[in-house]
Amino acid sequence: MHHAFAMSSGMRGRRRMSDALPAFAGSTGDNIIRSFETYEDYLDSQITATDLFYLSDLDLARQLVELGYRSNAAIMTRNQFIAQKDALEQARLQALQKIPKKIFSAGKDFSDLPFLKALADREKTVRQGSLATIIFIRDFNAKGHEISGYIDYGERLSVEDLEPVFDCKRRLLPMPYDLSYYNWTMLKSYSNSSINYQIVAEGVDGLLFKNKKDRKILKVNPNVSPGDNSIRTTIETDEYRQVVLYDHTTQKRL
Repeated sequence: MHHAFAMSSGMRGRRRMSDALPAFAGSTGDNIIRSFETYEDYLDSQITATDLFYLSDLDLARQLVELGYRSNAAIMTRNQFIAQKDALEQARLQALQKIPKKIFSAGKDFSDLPFLKALADREKTVRQGSLATIIFIRDFNAKGHEISGYIDYGERLSVEDLEPVFDCKRRLLPMPYDLSYYNWTMLKSYSNSSINYQIVAEGVDGLLFKNKKDRKILKVNPNVSPGDNSIRTTIETDEYRQVVLYDHTTQKRL
């Protein structure tokens, strides 16, 4: 710990001179936000194996980075990270809302792509609102992390340009803003209600989703029935490690 004390005390003057932190505006800040899911992930990227060897405490190492003791480079503050992440997400959603409402899968051949064919077969009905499909995907992201999650297909069609997915230029993967997301490598989980579904606390039947249109409960536990007006379909495909579709036919409440 002597090394850690020397580092922190020797760099106090540097921190005082860097109180006026830059705003990280433009591409520099955006690149940081896109590269790291959480502020802790960003701090971890500044920590070396040598730091951990001497400090033997990840939380302490993060504190030193956050306070500016670790590097001559400017460090984005937690508030800056959160504010810029929120701003980038709002800009993304605003841009996506301007996307023309077209059938992304129209005119494309998916004869050798079972998953994309299943999505294409449902796209029009989901857009019309009479079918509310939840997609479960388990696979690996670009970093090689195993991830899984539940995606509200209707929401993605509403706010995201999925044509690159149907053109096989981009893969459809769960994201932290989807209904449910779990990173098996980092042991991190996120859950959010969506346009069509509200998350219900897990019970004896596992994770439950309540459809906002007819208030029917959809159960994703493979050992029980998915519920009224709901069908579970496992997609046999080499495109992903595991894919399951949950189709719920919606009915207006009387």
